[in-house]
Amino acid sequence: MTENERKSAAKQFAQDWAGRGDEKQETQSFWLSLLQKVYGVEDPAKYIQFELPVKLSHTSFIDGYIESTRVLIEQKSKDIDLRKGAKQSDGSILSPFQQARRYAGYLPHNQNPRWIVVSNFQSFEIHDMNRPNDAPEVVQLSELEKDYSRLNFLVDTGDENIKREMEISLQAGELVGVLYDAFLKQYKNPDDPETLKSLNKLCVRLVFCLYAEDAGIFGRKNLFHDYLAQFDAKAARKGLRDLFRVLDQKPEDRDPYLSDDDPILAAFPYVNGGLFADENIEIPPLTDELLTILLNNASGDFDWSEISPTIFGAVFESTLNPETRRSGGMHYTSIENIHKVIDPLFLNDLRAEFAEIDANPIAKTKNSRLKDFQKKLAGLTFLDIKTPRLIQFNYSYSLFAA
Repeated sequence: MTENERKSAAKQFAQDWAGRGDEKQETQSFWLSLLQKVYGVEDPAKYIQFELPVKLSHTSFIDGYIESTRVLIEQKSKDIDLRKGAKQSDGSILSPFQQARRYAGYLPHNQNPRWIVVSNFQSFEIHDMNRPNDAPEVVQLSELEKDYSRLNFLVDTGDENIKREMEISLQAGELVGVLYDAFLKQYKNPDDPETLKSLNKLCVRLVFCLYAEDAGIFGRKNLFHDYLAQFDAKAARKGLRDLFRVLDQKPEDRDPYLSDDDPILAAFPYVNGGLFADENIEIPPLTDELLTILLNNASGDFDWSEISPTIFGAVFESTLNPETRRSGGMHYTSIENIHKVIDPLFLNDLRAEFAEIDANPIAKTKNSRLKDFQKKLAGLTFLDIKTPRLIQFNYSYSLFAA
C-alpha cells in the first residue's frame, strides 16, 4: 500500500468505527479489519491470535496477541475508561493495563510482549515495555488518518522503531557534543581537569532542562526556552545561575517575591536529588552563537522527550568523555541486546513475581508483600563484567507497577 492509500484507508476505518465498539461481539472484527485494511496484512486471521489462554490461579484469556511483533492487546468496550480499575474474577481491582501486565507476567519468555495496547475502540493506549513506567502514547481513532504510522509496530518487527530510537539518541548526543565544544572555547583554562568537571556538570544540567521542558517535567512545553530567551548573551550567564539556584530550592525556601520579579523563573519546580545543589561550578560567559545553539538547535528544533534513555545514557557518557571524543567513537548497547541479557537473567522472574503479588485481592497482604519486594530489589547486586563494576539494583517496585 502507498502512503496515500493507507491514509485513505485509515480515514475510512475511523469513520466505520466511530461511536461503535462492543468488547464481546466486535473485538475480532475490529482488529482483523484494522490489520487488513489499514496495515495491509493479507490474511489477518493467521496473523493475530484471539482469546489466547494464560494460566493464573485460574485460566484467563488474552483478547489479542500478535506473535511476530510481540504485541499484547487488552480490549474494552467503547464506553470504558481505560484508566479506571475494575474488579476481576479473583476479587482484585485492576486497570486494563494492569490486567494486561499480569497476563504478560505469566507468558513464556519467548512470548513476552514488547508492546501492550489497551483499547476501547475509540482510542489506543500504547505501552512500550522497554520503558514500562512511561506514560502511554495515545492514538485516537478520530485522528487515525494522520496518526496511523504510530501504530506501525503492529506489523513492524521492531527494527525500524529501534532504528528510529537510535537515530534520535545519536542526534541528541551530537547536540550535546556541539554544546560541549562551544562552551569549552569560553573557559579560561580549557585543559584544567576542574574546568572539565564543571563543563560536564553544566552539560548534564542543560540536558536535564531540555528534556524536562519537552517531557512535561517542568509543567509546560518550552518553559526553559522561554526563560532563556529573555536574556541576551551577556546576561544569560547570570540567568543560568539564577535558574540553577531556583531549581534547587523548595517552594517554601524561595524568595516570596520571586513570582512578582520573574514569573517565568518562579514557574520552575523544585528538582530534588542534588543535581543543581553545587553553586560553585564554573559557568563561562555565553556568546551569541552559544545562545542560538541552546534556543534554536537544542530547544526549539529538537524534541528531547523522544530519545531512548536506555541508549542515550551511554551516548551521553561517551560525549562527555574526552578520551572517547578524541577517538571519535560513541559506543552503546542497543535496547534489544540489553534485554536479551537482563530479561532471562533476572528481569522476567522479577516481573512474574511482581505480577503474582500485584494480583493478590487482599489489600493489606498485597501492600505488605510489595514492601518486602521493594526491599528485595534494593538488596540485589549485579556484576557488570564489561566495566567491571558492581551495580546495586535499587529500583523500587514502581518499576513493575502500572
